[in-house]
Amino acid sequence: MRLFVGIDLPEALREQLGQLIGRLRPLAAVRWSRAENLHITTKFIGEWPDARLDEMKQALRGIAGPAPFEIALNGLGWFPNPHQPRILWIGVAAPPDLAALAAETETVVERLGVPRENRPFSPHLTLARLDGIERQELIALRQEVAQIDSAAFGAFTAESFHLYLSKTGPGGSQYTKLATYPLGVSSK
Repeated sequence: MRLFVGIDLPEALREQLGQLIGRLRPLAAVRWSRAENLHITTKFIGEWPDARLDEMKQALRGIAGPAPFEIALNGLGWFPNPHQPRILWIGVAAPPDLAALAAETETVVERLGVPRENRPFSPHLTLARLDGIERQELIALRQEVAQIDSAAFGAFTAESFHLYLSKTGPGGSQYTKLATYPLGVSSK
């Protein structure tokens, strides 16, 4: 099974971002995120044995994390850069609490044998993966993105984080919450 840990978005915010994706989708035949899948990943675990799922759930239960905190979604950008983009994203502005939660998650799952990330934590929402984008599509997409007022897409209070199962299929990935952990609470 393929797992990751992340923070879910409120329904109203997902709907608003779904409208943004709907506006941009006709411009490029790329892999667009489904609005119901939008989340902020705090740790990608990857393949994990089914037989050890309870062990992972228990380990994550020990994370107290910070108290609930505010997250704002600001700006559109390109990874790794706008000249050769592979990802179109929305930026995430949060207090250091988000990075602390990601770091604590990293430490806890490393004890179970999950490798540490080599790159620094960079919270974002992936709107699209641009593999194979045609030059003309990229030009049109860049022009449309430049016209979008992306100063602020919305904000919400993160009150919990989740363990997700990711299953890939012909219509894209499907995410299922396997466990929910309230912030500021540890059940060690």
